[in-house]
Amino acid sequence: MTSREIPRVPSSPGSGLARHLGLFGTTMAVMGGIIGAGIFINPYLVAERVHTSFLILSVWIAGGVVALLGGFIYAELAARLPVVGGQYAYLREALHPSVAFLYGWVLLLVIQTGGMAAVAVTFARYFLELTHWSVGDFPVAAAALAVLTAINCFGVRAGSRVQSAMTLTAIAAIGLLELFSFFRGGQAQISFRPILKLALAFGSAMTPVLFAYGGWQTSSFLGGEVRDPQKTLPRGLVCGVLGVIAVYTSVNLVYVRALGPAGLAATTTPASAVMRAELGPRGGALIAAGIAFSAFGFLGQSILTAPRVYFAMAEDRVFFRSVAWVHPRTRVPVIAIALQGVWAILIALTGTYAQVVNYVVAMDSIFFGLTALCLLLLRRRDSSSPPVAIAYRVPGHPWTTLLFIAAEWLVVISTFARDPRRSTIGLLIALAGLPVYFLWRAKSKSRGATTA
Repeated sequence: MTSREIPRVPSSPGSGLARHLGLFGTTMAVMGGIIGAGIFINPYLVAERVHTSFLILSVWIAGGVVALLGGFIYAELAARLPVVGGQYAYLREALHPSVAFLYGWVLLLVIQTGGMAAVAVTFARYFLELTHWSVGDFPVAAAALAVLTAINCFGVRAGSRVQSAMTLTAIAAIGLLELFSFFRGGQAQISFRPILKLALAFGSAMTPVLFAYGGWQTSSFLGGEVRDPQKTLPRGLVCGVLGVIAVYTSVNLVYVRALGPAGLAATTTPASAVMRAELGPRGGALIAAGIAFSAFGFLGQSILTAPRVYFAMAEDRVFFRSVAWVHPRTRVPVIAIALQGVWAILIALTGTYAQVVNYVVAMDSIFFGLTALCLLLLRRRDSSSPPVAIAYRVPGHPWTTLLFIAAEWLVVISTFARDPRRSTIGLLIALAGLPVYFLWRAKSKSRGATTA
């Protein structure tokens, strides 16, 4: 089957809602998939790895550029293949079904669930700062995952409304933080001293930065359900990523201005630290409430989108058929959502925040690079066949595409060097998917032969 012949999945989950999304809704889905978690904790990890204001801000800008390049690439891929499953479908059609399966396998066992676990910890830290309960981060994180999994099992509309409201809350919290910092703040603590070993520091710091920027690609999972996806999805991806670059760069300017690099590295809740410095305990409590609320919304969006990939795998008969079952009334893949939620809870209970981030980014960046490679192959396919009208094309291709691939795979190398144990665990989980794939394919062929 070529990329021009891919059908829409007629029983696609959630079709009662997503087909009505326009440009604004898609842009909000992109921003909601990014903002709400990493930006409120990851800056301390960056400040631990690069120790000056100049490098801290430069890494966040560089991460935004990489995310924007990725947005361009996924925008063209979405225009070419507007189907349920997004990245899974791109890998299947351009590379091989086994590569697509490995992506879905790792998405379920490492990338999406690990990311959800890390975000749940973000929620827990700010929630506990607000409530002062004497419990650990991880039980609260597990409870949040369980609640949102249940909400999304009741229907896409319920989960989407929660996510949209909380995305706006995240943006409002950041705006409030910036407003008070610039108009009430004391002496700025920004310093732009020259730094040695720039490349090494950047490679290390880009891991938490790209984790914070991650999420823009999840809207492509809804490609088969968005109204006029060839135009709407590319525009929404680019607009959403540009918006997040502006938000992330400005809020990190606030962090280093108010706390300085050392102060930023010393706190795992930088937004609350800034607001306490400006407005006292009430300010810290106010921003903690907004951040906890928005992180909760991010989790809702994560739970809502990724099951489309597991659904597509089941439809391809390389995963449990029950995962493809959708509720006849709510049109959501209940079993896929529940499976994902349970595994995310297990990850949340078994690792620290920084370890989970390394575990996720190593595998995520491998597949980002492979997905960008798909565009190179699809473009080459075009050159050997009659030209096809595509609503969006990557500017500066192939150089921008190659730059994105290089950046992602350099992050993989850096992550393995910094945390070889967690990164290797992620890689072994990925490789374990190969025999599973061939086993399922063999079973599927055997059933087909029996039926015939």
